[in-house]
Amino acid sequence: MSKKEKPLKILLMGNPNVGKSVFFSRLSGVHVIASNYPGTTVEFTKGLMHLEGKDVEVIDVPGTYTLEPVSPAEEVACQMLNEGDIVINVLDATNLPRNLNLTLSLCKEGVPMVIALNFWDETKHKGIEIDVKRLEAILGVPCIPTCAITGEGFNELIARLKEAKVGSCEYEDQERWHKIGEIVEEVESLTHRHHRLGERLAELTINPWSGIPIALLILFLIFKTIQFIGEGLIGHLFNLFFESLWAPFILRLSEILGGGGLLHDILIGRLIEGKIDFEQSFGLLTTGLFVEFAVVLPYIFSFYLILSLIEDSGYLPRLAVLMDTLLHRLGLHGGAVIPLMLGMGCNVAGILGTRIMETKRERFIATTLLAITVPCMAQIAMVVGLVGRYGSMGLSLVFGTIFVLWVILGLLQNRLLPGESMEIFLEIPPYRIPHLRGLLKKVWIRLIWFIKEATPWLLAGVLLANILYTFGIIDYLGGLAAPIVSGIWGLPPETSGAFLIGLLRKDIAVGMLIPFDLTLPQLVISSIVLTMYFPCAATFATLIKELGILDMIKAAFIMISSTIVVGGLLNLILNLIFHI
Repeated sequence: MSKKEKPLKILLMGNPNVGKSVFFSRLSGVHVIASNYPGTTVEFTKGLMHLEGKDVEVIDVPGTYTLEPVSPAEEVACQMLNEGDIVINVLDATNLPRNLNLTLSLCKEGVPMVIALNFWDETKHKGIEIDVKRLEAILGVPCIPTCAITGEGFNELIARLKEAKVGSCEYEDQERWHKIGEIVEEVESLTHRHHRLGERLAELTINPWSGIPIALLILFLIFKTIQFIGEGLIGHLFNLFFESLWAPFILRLSEILGGGGLLHDILIGRLIEGKIDFEQSFGLLTTGLFVEFAVVLPYIFSFYLILSLIEDSGYLPRLAVLMDTLLHRLGLHGGAVIPLMLGMGCNVAGILGTRIMETKRERFIATTLLAITVPCMAQIAMVVGLVGRYGSMGLSLVFGTIFVLWVILGLLQNRLLPGESMEIFLEIPPYRIPHLRGLLKKVWIRLIWFIKEATPWLLAGVLLANILYTFGIIDYLGGLAAPIVSGIWGLPPETSGAFLIGLLRKDIAVGMLIPFDLTLPQLVISSIVLTMYFPCAATFATLIKELGILDMIKAAFIMISSTIVVGGLLNLILNLIFHI
């Protein structure tokens, strides 16, 4: 295929937090692909739009402040610049000085471009006036005022893409910031105005005295909202589907397979009094699908919905700044709050997110804390279902203990590992109302990624559980592990199977505890031990890739030793409390 036959490539480039994701959502259709740039873990998205009857590829390039990269994401942005035909340079019109740094660098690169002055509506609220025609004349490229949330200016932007050309603004590299100052002075004027409600709220949520209580309230509301949405979807949609529609189909399939045999056990599992028990049958088509889609996926959906909401609203950077002091005591900086929150969705995503940490020491601390003390949302969902019948007391014992362990392990690693934490450098964007279409598209991409990533491991875990039970391996392993499982942790020997399955999928492992009728102390201990003792297979593979073999061995030693000690202490303390 000749070069002329290839689809035109349009790159969306700009600083972080300039609204590129909303731009991308408006320009691209529903067929969106998220992937890692070759040779890196830096993610980007691409989609198609129609322009004059032809398909055009639109690529959302990772945000960058400069073409002189200082991070993996910025390195990828610079490499992708060579692959595009046209650049749409998205600027935050309320902050021209910072954004024009990248614009002038793009002019030097000789790439045809148009400029989108985004957040144009906010310039009026902030008393900013920009002479667009004069800016266009200085830069030598089309400049279009836009508002991605409302779609203002998009028709003009698309119509003027054919006018894209190389910028004509000339300057010496050492005089770039001086040139930026001249441009801003010539095209921008400011008028005095009073603070608006959103700006007062922004100040309250960044000030430590008011921001920390607000953050605690927001985190509590986030947890309750995730729980409310997840439980609502399970109770009013997925349980009804499996009980009313899927169970009759499975029973009919069971009759066809003769009600027993190896294939029956693999696909359907064991019938309980002639009925399907989706939690305990352990068949691929029963427990496997039920746990994935009726127990885990509703909570995953609600988590990613809320995470995308706080990302797009501008609150997440504020939370990072507020957490900076605490996280510095744990050997990290405030930016670590982002991979830690991603890890609550899936530890794999969280560990990949630790690449934003500048030093190897920080990445080691962050990854070990994620693997040991941050349960993924799938596991949290199962723990809530398992311990939730004891109400807030049971859940507080589990998650309160995990939080205390998170702090203690962070403090110990910070004290014992040589080196120090870097300072945080984060831009704090203004609060903005998230764009619904872009938000839902982001949630959809993350859900598809989770299903592709999780389903094979989950089904493999169910299959392995069947095989282990069938050949009596669970009982054998229970005997080997009895000194620790029963002697130190005070759990029934049969629960050893759950810990083995936890090496594949921890959420499945938690679900395997349901038939054992454990006491509250045993439920708390087993839930915490399963969180701490070792990562699931997908996370383990990612840890080896990110840390290397030697650091992975160090992390594994920390995981196993701390699990044995904590499980034993909990057994002593909880049994003492509940026997009084």
